[in-house]
Amino acid sequence: MLSQSRNVMLVLMALVLGFFLTISQHVFAERDDNTPLPLEELRAFTEVFANIKNNYVEDVTDKELLENAIRGMLSGLDPHSSYLDSDAYKELQVGTSGEFGGLGIEVSMEDGFVKVVSPIDDTPADAAGVKAGDLIIRLDDTPVKGLTLREAVNLMRGKPGSDILLTIVRDGTDRPLKITITRNIIQVKSVKHKSLEPGFGYVRITQFQSHTGSDLKEAINELTAENGGSLNGLILDLRNNPGGVLNAAFEVSDAFLEQGMIVYTEGRIDDAALEFKATPNDSLKGAPLIVLINSGSASASEIVAGALQDHKRAVIMGSKSFGKGSVQTILPMNNGAALKLTTARYFTPAGRSIQAEGIVPDIPLDRINLTAANEPEFAPVTEADLAGHLDSGQESKKANTNDAKKQTAKHRVEQDYQLYEALNLLKGLHILTQ
Repeated sequence: MLSQSRNVMLVLMALVLGFFLTISQHVFAERDDNTPLPLEELRAFTEVFANIKNNYVEDVTDKELLENAIRGMLSGLDPHSSYLDSDAYKELQVGTSGEFGGLGIEVSMEDGFVKVVSPIDDTPADAAGVKAGDLIIRLDDTPVKGLTLREAVNLMRGKPGSDILLTIVRDGTDRPLKITITRNIIQVKSVKHKSLEPGFGYVRITQFQSHTGSDLKEAINELTAENGGSLNGLILDLRNNPGGVLNAAFEVSDAFLEQGMIVYTEGRIDDAALEFKATPNDSLKGAPLIVLINSGSASASEIVAGALQDHKRAVIMGSKSFGKGSVQTILPMNNGAALKLTTARYFTPAGRSIQAEGIVPDIPLDRINLTAANEPEFAPVTEADLAGHLDSGQESKKANTNDAKKQTAKHRVEQDYQLYEALNLLKGLHILTQ
């Protein structure tokens, strides 16, 4: 048996060394330091491989072991590098188009648990009360500890209409929360807009997709037309926006800037060094702009906030962002799979690294829920309450649809403290620019 194990190990050693020697002709030919192959480490690898093949309680195929080894290599680098099998690669491509199945949360792994980067607006997870920063420790009866992110995501997905019970640990709570969510097809509308008050617009970007830039410009045009041909100011809401396509972040930033750097990247190879610069034509024509961010604002959201902050084009309000400032490149493989590999870091125009630092708002705002104060026991008497009072002399104009929209926008502002404060500041900035 010992002899057999030794023979297996020697064969594996030969195969693995042959493989590495083959690829090294390409990899190491491009390096100047002439780094030798790590022979001792490769011997250890083949020894582990042989021990698993000979002694593990169940048979494991060579393909499984090697794919697991690849996953291990990538997961040991950083939380965002990973191996995408052919199915996962296809799902990634679908995810950027705006429609996919699931709960509606952007997730990552942290200390062996699934961390919610951000719930996506108008999805089952958002409606159920899942929040950015939540740690998911159990999916139905399955503990998350020990699962890969891919395995956890597969458990969260399922037939639309079926339920899943999430056990969540949340900062500020004494015990884990149990939240039941009904799965559904997730259709993400990237850009939403409305007028908060005459002359003051609101745009919410939920995720950066390939068409987000054009959708934003269309939203601004509609708001401008809605408000008599010009806007006095705009609030851009990037809270709980987990990011997305880099080009979309560039286009959104460019919509408000006339010139200068938007973002640049730096990595080890020349191809990782990129620069994105603004082009003329500010969609708001210089009108005041406020950007709302929070801990769920990540990646592309931070690029936009950082660029507008450095150029002093917008006031950033809210709380510190997530701090994902790394660039992932998708490298397709011959077997239909792909590598998602971190290849660079993002830097704001002023040279600030977003990675693990995040964007600190110009005006910090705590997360506070507003509740209306109780009405006084006796309401004050006005002229309109007096018997026989004269009317205003103007014909009453009713527009039920517009009134309903205004009431909905007003209600949202009143219930959202950060939005309420942003609107007040926006009004002040408009007055100062007159």
